[in-house]
Formats: sequence, structure tokens, C-alpha cells
Amino acid sequence: MEQHRNARSFTCDDSHERDARAAGYGVVCGIDEAGRGPLAGPVVAAAVALPDVGWPSGLNDSKKLSAARREALFVELTSHPGVCWVVKFAWPDEIAALNILGATRAAMRRCAAQLTPQPDFALIDGLPVPDFPVPSEALVKGDARSVSIAAASILAKVARDRYMKEAAGIHPGYGFEKHKGYGTREHLEALERLGPCAIHRRGFAPIERFFP
Repeated sequence: MEQHRNARSFTCDDSHERDARAAGYGVVCGIDEAGRGPLAGPVVAAAVALPDVGWPSGLNDSKKLSAARREALFVELTSHPGVCWVVKFAWPDEIAALNILGATRAAMRRCAAQLTPQPDFALIDGLPVPDFPVPSEALVKGDARSVSIAAASILAKVARDRYMKEAAGIHPGYGFEKHKGYGTREHLEALERLGPCAIHRRGFAPIERFFP
């Protein structure tokens, strides 16, 4: 398998998946996450194994797509009979216990372990994940280079955004439905008025100052 692609050549296609299958791997999945930076809510990971042909068109890094397009692709992916997928959450207490990187990696490992059928190989966005349960290759900017990682980025992003919209009804006043937990001015001002709620990440500044 080619290990040294030009990192600046960000063409979102299935060449990495085809390389893995040519190397003898059967089920190849892509794994990505959403929500490492916010002050509140879970970090969400997703794994997606696409069929060899016939996956939904327009797959790309979720950050390059509109919210409406992400939602449409989420529905297409999760209802497609040839697409295998799983989404896993790492909640604020796990983030506090493991730190954000550790919790993100734990959620990614759970995705690989619980995807059905079990993947033979995983393409992971970003840097290598230690102790991964299946053979894997890490791709920097993988969500812009691999269709299966792009698909995973869409599922993770939409699943997290949907959760944060629901959380806005449970924890009103913070504006979670708008900023999704990121440290916007509106969010920081709400923290000053209301203090943190149950889904805020205690180890993150400026949340930690509320917990001496």
C-alpha cells in the first residue's frame, strides 16, 4: 500500500480504500470525529464502510459542506443498504477523565470495535491512534482525501449537531442550538450569567474556574 502520498494533494476519492483492498483487506472503513474544540457537549466519532461502488455522491470534508447538504448526506448514508456505519459518543465525564485527545481516541476505538461487519482495515483522519483494534492508516486531512473518512466526518458532525440542538431544550439560555457548544461570545456571556451546566467540560478553560 502506498504510504507516502503528497499531503497537499487533497482529492476526495476512493484511492486509499482501493489500495487497502489491493493489499488484501476486505472491509475497509473510514473514521473521523467532531467536537474536540467546544466547551460543552460530547465528542462524537463515526466509522463508515462504503460499498465498492454506488455510494452517495458529493462526499467531502463536512466542514466544506452546508448544514443542509450535510443533513441530506447523513440521511442518504444511514439509509443506504450498502453502507455500514456506527456513531459513538464520548461524554464530558469521559473527557474529564481521559482528556479530550484520550476521549476522542476511545470513541474512535469503539467505532472500529462495534462496526458491523467488523472492519479489516481502518483509515483514520489525523494522526495514528495507539492500541487500535484493527490494522489502520492515519491520513492527515483525511476527510478531504478519502471518501469513507469524509462520510464518517459527515455522520459525526450531524449526530453531534443534532444532540446539541436537543441539549438546548434541556439546558436553555446558553444558545447551544446556535453555537453547538463552541466558545462564542454569546456562549461566554451565558456562562457568566448562568454558570456551567451538566454538559459543560469541567477541564476546559473558561469552565474550570467554576470548579475550584
